[in-house]
Amino acid sequence: MILLMFLWSVVIILVTVMLALSIVINKKMMIDREKSSPFECGFDPQNSSRMPFSMRFFIITLVFLIFDVEIALLLPMNIISLNMTVGISIITFIIILLVGVLYEWEEGALSWIK
Repeated sequence: MILLMFLWSVVIILVTVMLALSIVINKKMMIDREKSSPFECGFDPQNSSRMPFSMRFFIITLVFLIFDVEIALLLPMNIISLNMTVGISIITFIIILLVGVLYEWEEGALSWIK
């Protein structure tokens, strides 16, 4: 029982010391307005929320999300045993994504400079 109380006191002391050190180390010396302000969707959050944002930013975000989901769907397919049905579904999925990329390219959504 005494050993258990000793171990609990050691744990409490260690946790307290680690919390105190993290507060001291994490102390910000200078508060910078630019670093502490959030950046959301390409516009300043201090202004009116009714301001329209760039459609170009929206399209780039959608393209990113599509390819992010693509990676999440393609990575587990390596684990699956490659039989004919799985191989055809992987090829079909990749062809659909390539057609989407070509469409975005033709529409000009992937050109960064206008």
